[in-house]
Amino acid sequence: MASSNNRKLVPEAKDALDKFKMEAANEVGVNLKEGYNGDLTSRQAGSVGGQMVKKMVEKYENDIKSSK
Repeated sequence: MASSNNRKLVPEAKDALDKFKMEAANEVGVNLKEGYNGDLTSRQAGSVGGQMVKKMVEKYENDIKSSK
């Protein structure tokens, strides 16, 4: 079995990432709870991850625009 590479590069950012995940879940209407969320469907989990990526790309684009 392959080992997981699901570690955070900056462990101190865990709380901020958890908050970001909860905000993204709220925006797409997925009810996340603290701890285990294995009852989510793949679609729900994917929509949360997709929303997180969308927000990160938007932030990056805005940062680029404001630095010009």
